[in-house]
Amino acid sequence: MAKGIEIRDAHFPGRAPIDAYGNGGFRFADMSHRGSLLCLPSGIHGWAASEETLFDPDQFAKVLADAGEIETLLIGTGRDIRLIPSQIKTLLRDAGMTSDPMSTGAAVRTYNVMLSESRAVAAALIAV
Repeated sequence: MAKGIEIRDAHFPGRAPIDAYGNGGFRFADMSHRGSLLCLPSGIHGWAASEETLFDPDQFAKVLADAGEIETLLIGTGRDIRLIPSQIKTLLRDAGMTSDPMSTGAAVRTYNVMLSESRAVAAALIAV
């Protein structure tokens, strides 16, 4: 058996509000994460997406795996709002969810409010 550090995908197994964002990362549940995040019913996951790769359909595989539990997906597109390409919008709609693009800051605030209301919300957040 090999010894050493085991690197695993970042994952928090629960739902939690985002306490802070900026400087390339997020704080939540007394933890911090550098990079982008997916906040899903299955937990909070590190996300490899960046502003350049955000709308690659492969980036939404984990979201689609939780689709039955998500009514609204908030997409934090970085510092600026970017429209969701029709291919991605259709992919998400066919899975039964609405999608709403906004700046990452607005997405964090909206996610926290909707989460506090126990709504079926998820967020895909590009780090700023």
